[in-house]
Amino acid sequence: MNKRIAFLASDVPVAQTARSALVARYGNCAPRDADTIVALGGDGFMLRTLHGTQHLDVPVYGMNRGTIGFLMNEYGEADLPERLADAQEEVINPLAMRAMDQSGQLHEALAINEVSMLRAGPQAAKLRITVDGRLRLAELVCDGALVSTPAGSTAYNYSAHGPILPIGSDVLALTAIAAFRPRRWRGALLPKTAKVRIDVLEADKRPVMADADSVSFPDIDWVEIRSATNIRHRILFDPGHGLEERLISEQFT
Repeated sequence: MNKRIAFLASDVPVAQTARSALVARYGNCAPRDADTIVALGGDGFMLRTLHGTQHLDVPVYGMNRGTIGFLMNEYGEADLPERLADAQEEVINPLAMRAMDQSGQLHEALAINEVSMLRAGPQAAKLRITVDGRLRLAELVCDGALVSTPAGSTAYNYSAHGPILPIGSDVLALTAIAAFRPRRWRGALLPKTAKVRIDVLEADKRPVMADADSVSFPDIDWVEIRSATNIRHRILFDPGHGLEERLISEQFT
């Protein structure tokens, strides 16, 4: 029995060309009718696809037509049904963010990679960090801080010198971005069940923005971050090239 495939592609010409070739070869259907969604692009497009189709409970198989492609498989037109049949599934949960801005408006967003707080002016941010209602850091002077999932730990988190987390570790990474005080504080590992609150100190003088997978909100007073275990993203990888293997390999390059 042939599987129904929905092909989605980013706007870049190489991804659109690939989509046309695959649709001509294998046909196409709407994502809501698909057994598998094939996303053609880079990691950014993969994140947008996962966010946009999370209500469908359909696995997503990415093929790299972008730049980095950490969440993607190698591109190839031949034997796609066989590759999909042999693919291994990884299930990840996103982060849920609630953020209050200085006007009193509440914003909500989901992040598969990370939620970050970033300074939005010339002066360093001053942040206060509370975990599960307990004050853990009264003042962090920095360019920002982020909370990362295991799936996102090799992205911005890794660039900020945060740890790479195994997929099955059930922990989150709390990582400082260019910390000035405490100068040597690099962050913490937290249980997946933790609820993190970050308050902005001197918000008028030191404005801070919140970002959840590139969805940004300016002039933030505080954010609350937790793992959304009720939401499951199903990602397919070729055998031997799943997220677990990629996370390990990344530490030896």
